Amino acid sequence: MGSATRLAFSVLLITCSSGAILGHTQTQTCVLYSYSSSSSSVEGRGNISGVEICSGQKDKRQHCFATWRNTSGQVTVVKQGCWLDDPSCYDRWECVERKESPDVFFCCCEGSLCNQKFFYLPNSNHTPPLPPTNIPLTLRLPVVTALMYSLLPIMAVAIIVLLSFWMYRHHKLAYPPVLVPTQETGPLPPSPVLGQKPLQLLELKARGRFGCVWKAQLLSEHVAVKIFPAQERQSWQNEFEIFSLSGMRHENLLQFLGAEKRGSELETELWLVTAYHHKGSLTDHLKANVVSWSELCRIAQSMSRGLAYLHEDIPAYKPAIAHRDFKSKNVLLKSNLTACIADFGLALRFEAGKSPGDAHGQVGTRRYMAPEVLEGAINFQRDSFLRIDMYAVGLVLWELASRCKAADGPVDEYLLPFEEEAGQHPSLEDMQEVVVYKKLRPTIRECWQKHAVSSLPPRQGLALLCETMEECWDHEAEARLSAGCVEERVVQMQQSSVTAHEEIVTVVTMVTNVDYPPKESSL
Repeated sequence: MGSATRLAFSVLLITCSSGAILGHTQTQTCVLYSYSSSSSSVEGRGNISGVEICSGQKDKRQHCFATWRNTSGQVTVVKQGCWLDDPSCYDRWECVERKESPDVFFCCCEGSLCNQKFFYLPNSNHTPPLPPTNIPLTLRLPVVTALMYSLLPIMAVAIIVLLSFWMYRHHKLAYPPVLVPTQETGPLPPSPVLGQKPLQLLELKARGRFGCVWKAQLLSEHVAVKIFPAQERQSWQNEFEIFSLSGMRHENLLQFLGAEKRGSELETELWLVTAYHHKGSLTDHLKANVVSWSELCRIAQSMSRGLAYLHEDIPAYKPAIAHRDFKSKNVLLKSNLTACIADFGLALRFEAGKSPGDAHGQVGTRRYMAPEVLEGAINFQRDSFLRIDMYAVGLVLWELASRCKAADGPVDEYLLPFEEEAGQHPSLEDMQEVVVYKKLRPTIRECWQKHAVSSLPPRQGLALLCETMEECWDHEAEARLSAGCVEERVVQMQQSSVTAHEEIVTVVTMVTNVDYPPKESSL
């Protein structure tokens, strides 16, 4: 046999092998037949009532099948049509039944209309004929044997690549959720929102220290899916337990929908499913937008209200909870610009008579760490942890003020707290130098101090907000405001704005509410 002939046959065999492996991605058609009392039968094939186009999951193969009876030598077709993914049908080009004397004969095969003809060959040593080729049959077996030895390494590599691709696709396809039993908390309660509904990932929205956040589709609704790798199980477990506490339903806390375990034992992923807010985090919003005075008040008031509720101890209903990683990235904005607090992977709960658990001191994001955290000098009491959150609140209020257009002056580009003083990626030592030793805080602009709502005593507008943030980030933890006090301050600022607006409207009405003679028309 010439080298050209060998090469041609090699290409043909590789094409057939590829078709056998990837054929499930192509459209499959099968002969469709269903037995009825009026149907006639012929030897070797059934009455064709039509052609069926097979459909199913994209990562599954499609096959054709045929079933028939043999009564005293008379063949009666029972049914023909499409068959679901079945390993016993793989790489069968003809429909052949091999079982000894079955009551009902059955065969399946791959390839369009391959069930049009079917055979009964009980001899297990018989090999069904391959698809016809132009190569003489006497030469086929030696060539196949030689090619199998030469192409085996290539085929093995191809199979590994295809298997990896299939696993990646299978990971992204929607499939029913599996509720995760945990040793610490027992089986997860059935989720009334998730149930057994399909959940499909759509778009990667954020990537953080403990995992990534995806926008996903749950039936007709968009949800957020936070995915933790297996090595971050403790963070997933802690956040799930915080979300599962009674009393965690609040309009200014992120709504929890369910928890799931996905993937194989080797590549397990832990999922938390929550409500999705398309505006994203406060950080993202401030990068792209400036805010008005009323928008600042709405965000600050709802944010402090959510944190006040989180910090609150309600006996027999909800324990006090410290967030421990409060920052603008963990404040999400709803469509009406009200805030909800997210990311409870480091949160710590305080229940009467119970230890708060394994609490480490230096946790959280470095640029938002309070002085006592940077020093490693934390008093491990409930109020101490709550005051650490309040230090971060002061920095977030500064971020809001820096992007507010209410004051007379330019609005600077968005900067993170201490970005001017310590750069974009400060180390722990950098933050200790700036916050602990130099006792610096983000710069408060002079125009903010001068801003006040008209017709009211001073210290009402941004000036009062500046005073509030300074009391939040006080170096002495005991001197810091509580979240409830911050909420009251912001409500006071909101009411002042409304009152000032009403007074201005009243004055204008009094001035313009005078009878003047009508002006002549210019037309």
